Amino acid sequence: MMMKKKILMLVAAVIAGIAAGAALTHAQAQTPTQGHYPDRPIKLIVPFAAGGPTDIVGRIMAHGMEKQLGQSIIVENKPGGGSNIGTEMVVRAKPDGYTLLLGTIANATNMSIYNNLNYNTERDLVPITQFMTSPSVLVVNPKLPIHTLKELVDYANANPGKLSYASSGAGGSPHLAGEMLKLRMNIDLLHVPYKGASPALNDVLGGNVSMGFMTAAGVLQSIEAGKLRPIAVAGLQRLPQLPDVPTMAEAGAADFEVSSWNGLFAPAGTPDDILKTLADTALKVITQPEVQKQFESLASQGVGGTPEQFKQYVHAEIAKWEKVAHAAHIKLN
Repeated sequence: MMMKKKILMLVAAVIAGIAAGAALTHAQAQTPTQGHYPDRPIKLIVPFAAGGPTDIVGRIMAHGMEKQLGQSIIVENKPGGGSNIGTEMVVRAKPDGYTLLLGTIANATNMSIYNNLNYNTERDLVPITQFMTSPSVLVVNPKLPIHTLKELVDYANANPGKLSYASSGAGGSPHLAGEMLKLRMNIDLLHVPYKGASPALNDVLGGNVSMGFMTAAGVLQSIEAGKLRPIAVAGLQRLPQLPDVPTMAEAGAADFEVSSWNGLFAPAGTPDDILKTLADTALKVITQPEVQKQFESLASQGVGGTPEQFKQYVHAEIAKWEKVAHAAHIKLN
């Protein structure tokens, strides 16, 4: 409860800071010349519920981009369907730069796990720039005699069927991460899906489930309190908050990255000049020190980069998770 209270306080503080600056933003903004983009408010669809990490990042970026563009950016939360409901709204929108998507890793994983997906991320959406990335952390209940990835593999082999991993739901990145671990290490793990990250975390804390791949922001306090034991960070670099915890590659699992990420997308067919305006504006915001600090408070790192770089990253993510979903026979209706 204490951890949940602290996280809610962080969420409230970030949103309050954004709201406090809104009036100043509009006072400072200059009205663009009529006919030049943007000449009216922009809608940013966040395909997840308000108050979560994705929503917070969306509001941080919307607030910063408003100041640069001189127009309001209205954040609309459209949760449901593993982000598919909000994504489909943007795919069907007019490609004029006034309806945008805060896309996430779900737009890569969903390509492989849903039988009847009504969009194709690479065909129907244009990547503009990546906002942030946050590596998952492989954690275990500290009652287990496991301190390293090697010990985890050895324990799994010596005790077949005894280790389990929690996920926030079937088909999500924590589920796919667990299946990738099984495939790469050739071990037997039982998947225990939950309806959300909080109940999954609670059962790992309680010892009902052995382990899980959890977002860094969600587990740092539990790790510091000794209630969870970190095994490895599933990112390309160690986390500044966990300097002694190796990456998965350092621990013995090469090319093993599981990071939550998000970025800005537009409907396919959006004019190039509008895409360039949005990309340049987003990059200016991401590189601001105060925005970097806000991302760090979420155990995340601002990325930025060009549309082409983001396009290549999304393509690689789709290909990576397609292999895992196929090998693990994961399919959802």
